[in-house]
Amino acid sequence: MKRRTILLIWCLTRSITLSAQGPDLVKTEGVSGPLHRAHIGQIVFMAKPIPLQELRESDLLKTFDLIETYDLNIGTFMDNSLTNYLHRLAPGLNAEELAKIGNYRFSFYVDGDLAYTENLNPGAGALQTRNTRTAFRVPLISTTEEDSWGRFLWMRFMIRGGEDALGAGKHALRIEIRPYINNPELRTGALIAAGEIALNVIKPAVDEAAIAPQAIGPGSGWPGSSDRHDRDKIRELNWKIAQRDFKDITSVVVIKDGKLLIEEYFNGADRTTLHNTRSVGKTFTSALMGAAIRDGFIKNLDQTLGEFYDLKAFANFSPKKSAVTLKNLLTMSSAFLGSDADPASPGNEENMYPTSNWVKFALDLPMDPAKENGKQWDYFTAGVILLGDILDRSIPGGLERYADKVLFKPLGITRYEWSYTPQKVVNTAGGLAMPSLGYAKFGQLYKNGGFWDGVQVLPEKWVVKSFQKYLAVPNNVDTYYGLLFWNTTYHVGGRPYETFFCTGNGGNKIFVFLDQPLVVVVTATAYGKPYMHSQVDKMMERYILPAVIR
Repeated sequence: MKRRTILLIWCLTRSITLSAQGPDLVKTEGVSGPLHRAHIGQIVFMAKPIPLQELRESDLLKTFDLIETYDLNIGTFMDNSLTNYLHRLAPGLNAEELAKIGNYRFSFYVDGDLAYTENLNPGAGALQTRNTRTAFRVPLISTTEEDSWGRFLWMRFMIRGGEDALGAGKHALRIEIRPYINNPELRTGALIAAGEIALNVIKPAVDEAAIAPQAIGPGSGWPGSSDRHDRDKIRELNWKIAQRDFKDITSVVVIKDGKLLIEEYFNGADRTTLHNTRSVGKTFTSALMGAAIRDGFIKNLDQTLGEFYDLKAFANFSPKKSAVTLKNLLTMSSAFLGSDADPASPGNEENMYPTSNWVKFALDLPMDPAKENGKQWDYFTAGVILLGDILDRSIPGGLERYADKVLFKPLGITRYEWSYTPQKVVNTAGGLAMPSLGYAKFGQLYKNGGFWDGVQVLPEKWVVKSFQKYLAVPNNVDTYYGLLFWNTTYHVGGRPYETFFCTGNGGNKIFVFLDQPLVVVVTATAYGKPYMHSQVDKMMERYILPAVIR
């Protein structure tokens, strides 16, 4: 009698729940087979990227040796599709509208504690898949680098909590999935699926001698620093890099009071390595603009595109395009319909690279009716290509020769390599490569107010102007933009440390601190990886700054 009563209550509750959910919005593929039926509401783990229709019970893992060189995949079995789950949260929207505001919410638990939560970007996953699929497989770790949002989700989890929680040894990993929408307030639905696996985390073997702070050899071109610093912190940092908790780091250099304090190289790099720091090269463009204004080749930052180009010879002419100033391009605030943050943007840099003329690509772009020149920050690489072309046109003998004469030779930088545009102009948008100590000289030049060895290489007023917070960077806490310089504040021991810095794909940085006598260079090759910048932030706040600040 008691069992029948409980069953009756469960059926009634289930009926009310389904009634409250209402009818589905789209038709799904349903339950695909016995394995699916047996595991509805579950996340399963497997080593190989096996298609779900070929998956067998024997392929499912209960335990796993977590090693970076092993594949790890998850399969998720649901009783409905993502679109229908989202429909329950926002019944008045159609499938296309739901796809723009919602997706899965992933929660990662390590040993029972929540380590990371992410609302997957609404753009992840094709609409048809979201409408019909009731099961899916994604890789978390893929030795073949399978193109999937699952890999990048795992990387973000690892750098934002997973690496700390999953130390060497045995752990329990649990993953939960829920639907979410953000329209405009965030709403999260009920649990869709969950799964747990026992992990044995195996880290690379580390030679103690390899993680000792590296001695600074002769011939650096810098005076050596005798300032005391926390060598144990640097040892800890080196250990993290050796264990690949911090991945693909190639060098760390610290200049303190104008002297070389720390010089560390990793993963085959050394003092002679030419590091391709990608968009760090943009900031060199800013320096050369300051020199060109000083030398009279450019009048001022208020000059407009209409003064340098016959814009009517390009597509989408408008007075708004003619009014774009050099300052707009230097502060990433032009009104071009171009955003590197938006893959669908016509002016996204990935659309520029395959073309035969990058300047024409940029000048042909329409203007964005939602933007006003100088008012909205939006990262726009093609605009820096225009700055380089303008400099190359305006300076007798061209920009490459000028850069060597007014910037590199005064700094004693003799080993460097440019990349080039299809028109054989130096690529001012990125790709300038030089040794780490050369990048340190560039940072120290700004720290010195434009002076180097008693010579005014850059106008001091230009340095001051470069280190202004012209615009806030959207969706980034306490981050601003100067003249092709970024600005942020790190916190150590409850105290703020403000820095202007150059940054490039892969996690490459040159930091110039305002209230500390510090210049820090980090080079890395984590190109396109979601952890490339966040891991450097962690390195700075947990290891580098605590080791050297007063």
